[in-house]
Amino acid sequence: MIVFLDGVLEEKEPTRVVVNVNGSGYEAAIPLSSYDRLPACGARLRLLTVPVVREDAHLLYGFMSAEERDAFLLLTAVNGIGPKLGLAVLSGLSVRDLKAAVAQGDVKRLSGVSGIGKKTAERIVLEMRDKLGNGGMLEALAGGKAPGPAEAKLRDMLLALIALGHKQADAQRMVKDIAPHLSPETPLEDAIRKVLAGRT
Repeated sequence: MIVFLDGVLEEKEPTRVVVNVNGSGYEAAIPLSSYDRLPACGARLRLLTVPVVREDAHLLYGFMSAEERDAFLLLTAVNGIGPKLGLAVLSGLSVRDLKAAVAQGDVKRLSGVSGIGKKTAERIVLEMRDKLGNGGMLEALAGGKAPGPAEAKLRDMLLALIALGHKQADAQRMVKDIAPHLSPETPLEDAIRKVLAGRT
């Protein structure tokens, strides 16, 4: 399986690249998010890839970051989302915005992507939410900011609620609701008690 290409960027377009690897040219379809990060033609390039083998074609999909590739794999694991639609989502939303939309159940935002209807957006939320993991939920809670003391407390609260048996989506919602009402000095135990009591 081809997991990356390391060579010279020969051609680039918003939807595709050609990479020269030791004299062999490999074409890969890419999302717009990766296109924006490509070097100039003629420069060295390391492109992460996902190969897709069909009866009529062997295709490569390329990404400039592991986060993009991981998001693509999560998207294409959703029922009804093929590689082409997966690239469309990543072209319309950043990985951070995608995670936030999934974590918050923002069907409207997802259905704003070309080719994604309301039912498909609902499936993306339903099937991806539990696969994001605690890190993805924390990122959505923190708005993509670098974790600080406040974000660390939110993470600990989230993990504690999940450990207490709450579903990840429910725990994320509970923490999000209580977060604006907590001061930096609130001990973790007190914060969790407030969440469980439903008090703000």
